[in-house]
Amino acid sequence: MENQLTKILTSDKKHKEKVVLITKKISRDNKLITVLFDLLLNGSNVEKGTAAEVMKFVSQEKPELLLPYIEILIQNINSTISRVKWGCPESIGYIARKYPKKVEEAIPNLFKNTTDKSIVVRWCAAFALTEIARFNTNKQKELITRFKKIIKTESNNGVKNVYRNALTEIEKA
Repeated sequence: MENQLTKILTSDKKHKEKVVLITKKISRDNKLITVLFDLLLNGSNVEKGTAAEVMKFVSQEKPELLLPYIEILIQNINSTISRVKWGCPESIGYIARKYPKKVEEAIPNLFKNTTDKSIVVRWCAAFALTEIARFNTNKQKELITRFKKIIKTESNNGVKNVYRNALTEIEKA
């Protein structure tokens, strides 16, 4: 099993091709998800980043595959590796759509990333937090209050719009 992913990772294919191939393999063979999480925990920085990116795509289609690994995703939200810091929050956001209570524990780590110097990291944190707010009615009030504060201090309009759009949608519901 591991050789399937390793062959792709060590091939001379472009990064995006590798991500697509690995995502397809995992979608066809759910057992490979364990290999992917092993890469996230024990791979090189590049492999960890690729694993986190693949998880984002897997979570869009099959969020249930990542449920046994929620704690690992949460622990890696504040990784020092940028691509992991992007992929894990996005995975949590997609998981929140179907399993909003399963990702509640991610909220404190996600809020740490709302003040990161990287716009991409802040956007990914905003995405995950707003998806949790949309689908977890028990957390909405608390999150909405914090979103309004972030909007006042956030310098990037793209990140602000993630919060604004969520607030508009939640208030309409």
